[in-house]
Amino acid sequence: MKRYVFATATLALAAWRVSHIINALTPVDMPAEYFATFDGPQNASKQCHILHDVDRKLSYCEDQTFWDIKDPEGNIIDRKVIATCDPNRKNWNTVMGPLKDPNPKGHLFLIDFTTSSEKAKAITLENYPQAHDFHPLGIQIWPSIDGALSNMFVVNHGRHNTTIEQFSISPRTPNSATYIRTISSDALISPNALALISQNSFFVSNDHYFTRRLPGIFGKVLPVLETFSGLPLGFISHVSISEHLDGVEVSYDTPQANYPFPNGVALSPDGKTLAVASSSFTRVTLYTRTRDQDGKEKLTSPKNIPFPFAPDNIHFEHDGTLIVTGHSHFPSLVAVAAGKKDHAPSWVIALTPNANGTVISDSNTPFSVSRRVSEKAVHDAGYSLFTLYQGDGSKFGESTTGIRDSRTGTLFVTGLYQEGLLVCRSSY
Repeated sequence: MKRYVFATATLALAAWRVSHIINALTPVDMPAEYFATFDGPQNASKQCHILHDVDRKLSYCEDQTFWDIKDPEGNIIDRKVIATCDPNRKNWNTVMGPLKDPNPKGHLFLIDFTTSSEKAKAITLENYPQAHDFHPLGIQIWPSIDGALSNMFVVNHGRHNTTIEQFSISPRTPNSATYIRTISSDALISPNALALISQNSFFVSNDHYFTRRLPGIFGKVLPVLETFSGLPLGFISHVSISEHLDGVEVSYDTPQANYPFPNGVALSPDGKTLAVASSSFTRVTLYTRTRDQDGKEKLTSPKNIPFPFAPDNIHFEHDGTLIVTGHSHFPSLVAVAAGKKDHAPSWVIALTPNANGTVISDSNTPFSVSRRVSEKAVHDAGYSLFTLYQGDGSKFGESTTGIRDSRTGTLFVTGLYQEGLLVCRSSY
């Protein structure tokens, strides 16, 4: 009798865990493309296009971030986009597989844009070790104040281990970044995304405990089990770099352990809230930043917001809006990675705080949020979910990161196995 009770309990637990990712496992009926602003639906066919570089190397991009260039008073005088791209991703992907061939290297791209145009150009990595792999994933860059150098950190999924590369970059020579150091530690098992706290400290998500790097069958089976069972084995690390006369000290601690597949991370503009995306549980968790009695970073008071897809990367805007991008049908994404399908859907959502109790409806969206999650539950938590872009992938697929320039209303979206970068403008 006891074994039947145990078996029933085990099956119930498994069913409960799988239910959290069901939103990313069921097919979706999306249009070819849909684009909207808070003013309403827009003309996607005229307002959205795919940006390419001259050499067509701007492809298979995973993350992107704004690089703000400010005057001495902190006002933005210029803003650029830097994206992490790896055309070899179908041969080397340490999160999804495979691990066939780490050659050739990936690239960083700088996107200059105005109110009406944009241009992409690869960034040259100065002094980068020749024998060092470069397969960029997460990226963050500190703003440049009054022309000063900015520190830029990039997660690098190399052939032997995953590291974090530090560069400096100047507004005077924006197409060139100078290598500073490689950050590597046993405390960082599977770095994925970054959230800068200062020029020399940041949070980083470690998406899995069991990784594709494990030998033989273990590397093929255990990461998949961890993902789809929702095992809380991932964690958030805090990394701090201190430079002294006698050298450099890098310290590590873990303010949040036991999190299921932590993917994107983002720090709010006021520095008080850290958002973490769980791809396994199709949710975003908002943590309050505090410190423990030893002065170490601590994340408390989690607030979970359900999402209609498996969120990938996330990005805060200046007003507290969180742009969340992800995968509405994970089997399609896996099929694209394996070369069995041409494209997978894209979806970009704005998570907005409800100002004065006013909620924002997603009812105009062809495949609305309410078809998968309870909008009331989101509203009761003090937020609204609003679709900025969605599509079946036939025009732009496998969305991973969306960022929106509040000054021009321009939305930039990267696609994991997509050639080019999607640009949608709020007017035309």
